[in-house]
Amino acid sequence: MCLFILAGSLASLPTGVRATKIVVDKSRHFMTLYANDTVLKTYQVALGRGDEMAKEREGDNRTPEGNYLIDSKSSNSQFYKSLHISYPSAEDIARAKANGYSPGGAVLIHGLRNDLKWIGRLHVLKDWTRGCIAVTNEELDEIWRVVPIGTPIEIKP
Repeated sequence: MCLFILAGSLASLPTGVRATKIVVDKSRHFMTLYANDTVLKTYQVALGRGDEMAKEREGDNRTPEGNYLIDSKSSNSQFYKSLHISYPSAEDIARAKANGYSPGGAVLIHGLRNDLKWIGRLHVLKDWTRGCIAVTNEELDEIWRVVPIGTPIEIKP
């Protein structure tokens, strides 16, 4: 069942709505919030400026793939606000260690850089992050409101 299909819409989610899951589809550049099996809203996103592969190491500028959690929020960020993703997982750490490098970290869902907020929706024309998932500041305000800490996030290829 689909309660709200608002991809690209300016309509806000109703007060009191809570997301129970986030799914990022890297190939389509979409991030969808769910309440159980109901789609709440879909956002167009910018991703890591590295290639389309999964993040493997610190500095590769790729967005990771896998299952993580939103484990903290910060309103004190160079990118407006941010939600921290629990990357790297134990698997990510083991894979990086086996290959002799650091898996990196600090993967976020964030807004626009504070000095570039005027770009707005145009930011999605090119992947520009260092491996994060970016939305507009207005979209991040809404995501911040409906996504509690502990929400699972699945990042698909």
